[in-house]
Amino acid sequence: MSDEAITATNEESREEEFSPQLNGKKLSWQKLRRNDSLEMESGKFSGRQVHGSKGASWSVILQLAFQSIGIVYGDIGTSPLYVYASTFTKGINHNDDILGVLSLIFYTLTLIPLIKYVLIVLQANDNGDGGTFALYSLICRYAKVGLLPSQQVEDRDVSNFQLELPSKRLRRASKLKSKLEKSKFAKLFLLFATMLGTSMVIGDGVLTPCISVLSAVGGIKEAASSMTQDSIVWISVAILICLFMVQRFGTDKVGYSFAPVICVWFSLIGGIGIYNLFKYDPAVVKALNPMYIVDYFRRNKKDAWISLGGVVLAITGTEALFADVGHFTVRSIQISMCAVTYPALISAYAGQAAFLRKHNGLVSATFFKSIPGIAVVFVMTLTSSFLVLIMLMIWKTNIFHVIVFVLTIGTVELLYLSSVLYKFDQGGYLPLAFAGVLMAIMYSWNNVYRRKYYYELDHKISPDKLMEVSAGNFSRLPGLAMFYSELVHGIPPIFKHYVENVPALHSVLVFVSIKTLPIGKVPAEERFLFRRVEPKELNVFRCVARYGYTDVRNEQEPFEGMLVEKLKEFIRNEHWFSQAFLTNGEVTEKEGEPDDGQVEDMRMEQAAEKEKQQEDAEREIEIIDKACRAGVVHLIGENEVIASKGASLGDRILINYAYNFLKKNLRQSEKVFDIPHKRMLKVGMTYEL
Repeated sequence: MSDEAITATNEESREEEFSPQLNGKKLSWQKLRRNDSLEMESGKFSGRQVHGSKGASWSVILQLAFQSIGIVYGDIGTSPLYVYASTFTKGINHNDDILGVLSLIFYTLTLIPLIKYVLIVLQANDNGDGGTFALYSLICRYAKVGLLPSQQVEDRDVSNFQLELPSKRLRRASKLKSKLEKSKFAKLFLLFATMLGTSMVIGDGVLTPCISVLSAVGGIKEAASSMTQDSIVWISVAILICLFMVQRFGTDKVGYSFAPVICVWFSLIGGIGIYNLFKYDPAVVKALNPMYIVDYFRRNKKDAWISLGGVVLAITGTEALFADVGHFTVRSIQISMCAVTYPALISAYAGQAAFLRKHNGLVSATFFKSIPGIAVVFVMTLTSSFLVLIMLMIWKTNIFHVIVFVLTIGTVELLYLSSVLYKFDQGGYLPLAFAGVLMAIMYSWNNVYRRKYYYELDHKISPDKLMEVSAGNFSRLPGLAMFYSELVHGIPPIFKHYVENVPALHSVLVFVSIKTLPIGKVPAEERFLFRRVEPKELNVFRCVARYGYTDVRNEQEPFEGMLVEKLKEFIRNEHWFSQAFLTNGEVTEKEGEPDDGQVEDMRMEQAAEKEKQQEDAEREIEIIDKACRAGVVHLIGENEVIASKGASLGDRILINYAYNFLKKNLRQSEKVFDIPHKRMLKVGMTYEL
């Protein structure tokens, strides 16, 4: 057994040993323990509810599967419009080349969208959310690879945070985890890869709809030869504007609106494909034999490798199966892909191949030629790389299965990536250029934000300093003040700056730290962590408000009201904590069993202390209620960051211009948390980085 496993077992044993009994029920030491150091993070005293995940009914799953057809498969579903034209850019040299390309399309669609994404990658969802960032969040939860030192032990108490799975392969996973945690290069590389993957998905999302719509509208020329290229472009622009305008109505309405259209589309291309297959050349089913791929490469050599840039367009939009899973469910995506999309696409490509076997010269009839979809293949490769880490560390998959995955899926994707990179100067640079701009924005923000966080961490107020500040000549104002900051560990330096200029404190003060966890959503009842700041008479508390990366702050979850209620719940539970030990955890130093008189005295003392604790709790809650009635004030730290005098030119541009420009265009905290302007006070301070 590994050292980590032994340690975990020992901790469980200690919790079992020190768990007291209350009314015949065992109390978990983990829930009762108290964190006394200001450097330690907030202890959680609210009872955690275990959220059972009941499977959705089949009617709901089928409805979601229907909706997903209208949302997920728009790109991959329109690929038959241009794949063959993009592959045979120089025409068809040999009739069996069609079978070779059809075989490539068949096995590419089978290996990547069907086997890799539908059967494997969808299982790596982050509590229902998908995409590159979801994979990164899984790795961040399992290993400490985040660059901000804001991790807390209590984060693992969140109901959908847990990942640990029992396995005999724990030693290998622990070694890999340890190497990632100790390597700063690995942490930076994972962050960089995540930014790049996310940026490329966005970059591809800019171009792919244009490609699909242009190709579809281009078919009008077959029916109306008088249609000019300019007319096609303007019709496409109008359609794209309409498509993007309706997205604001949400996934539900868009899905139900477009699903019938896409279903009709799949029915038509599938039906026409079957018709063409039987009418022109049913023998194209021979393409199931992968030897036709080998013969295709033997005949065409380098040209065959270059043509892979056209074949890969058959899986354009595949990443959407994983990225959009958060809107639906894993099972609904699997059903829609296996039952509708995959059969329709295979039939369409087979029918086109049968038609081309009899009409070689019509291969270029499709309007759109070759702009290689590079971002798509790169993101697929990146997803595979992250998935290998998840297989080894989290799933603890058999190493033989991991090797098979890398040798099959990985080899196919790298082959396609090498082909599309060959056409970099023919338009492949466009998605990379978009990705480069987005990455520059992400890096600028992340880099300066980390520096600012470390600055606050290095200059935070120590417990002794807080006592010194609090012992000054301050007046206490009636009311409750919430002091917002981004620092999770400790009290931010801006508080000292505030009290030096405003020598008054409200009767109750709560330091609120906003923290984003590497999970999609945090249940509202598990949002807040509290801890008291000593001395008790100050009525000062610290609060960590935790959100997932897809959580939306909205009016249905009133921040101020929830925080106050959870604060009062924390006070009750803190006093209950003391009562539990007074009632069942009393230890006497006298030898032997106490007599009846001693037992009765102990019970009377405990009852008196218990009553006192209850009175103290009610008194504190009354102080909170009175402060709320007097008024709640929100103090928001506005930190201006500038480059220090000795900073390099690059740092000055990054901090003084790039970061500050982004910050000015960011939604402010008062808008995010719906803070009334009449009860808001901003406290400014300048940080030199």
